[in-house]
Amino acid sequence: MDNALKDEYKIQSFDTETQSLLKTALKEPSTVDLEKVSNVIIDQSLKDPVFSKEAGRICYTIVQAEAKLNNGNVFRRNLLNRLQQEFNVREETRCRSIQEWVCYVTFICNIFDYLKVNNMPMMALVHPVYDCLFRLTQSDALQNEEEVDCLVLQLHRIGDQLERMNEQRMDELFCLLRDGFLLQEGLSSMARLLLLEILEFRAGGWRLTDTAHKYYYSEVAD
Repeated sequence: MDNALKDEYKIQSFDTETQSLLKTALKEPSTVDLEKVSNVIIDQSLKDPVFSKEAGRICYTIVQAEAKLNNGNVFRRNLLNRLQQEFNVREETRCRSIQEWVCYVTFICNIFDYLKVNNMPMMALVHPVYDCLFRLTQSDALQNEEEVDCLVLQLHRIGDQLERMNEQRMDELFCLLRDGFLLQEGLSSMARLLLLEILEFRAGGWRLTDTAHKYYYSEVAD
């Protein structure tokens, strides 16, 4: 079981003590300090791009385990508190490290995707997620391929869910994306391709036709 957990949740990058803490949290969350667990997960997510994509599943499993054992939500509360703290200093994070900022956006979108209440995304995350994505449409971010790539990846992942929660803000976001694609100077050819692809993706009902998929992804591969 331990080996399966290591493989499934990509926690082998942690030291032995932290791996043990996370494994216990995944199975018996009431027996560990869940504030510490949430901090460990977020700290790692902010510095490890691979882990930031996996962390939502870990958080989901802990939330489910805690709810099943004692109907509690201590972990989720701590997680949201820490996400809020990081959200409040997001511009400082971006100034300090684009990678850390991109990891934060990836992580909060991952949490939005995985953590549901009554099978619906958490309302508390809708506007913070939108605010992060809006930041990625600003002129300085569009000139950074890492940020454009992050924006497009997150919209592929959660765009349709996010639109169902607030269609007006999605319309506003895509107006900015369209303006960026048409008017932004200094865009790299890859950034242009990514923006065009996501504009077409939403226009097609959050799907790409087979022809469009071949076009964009053969270009990316080249």
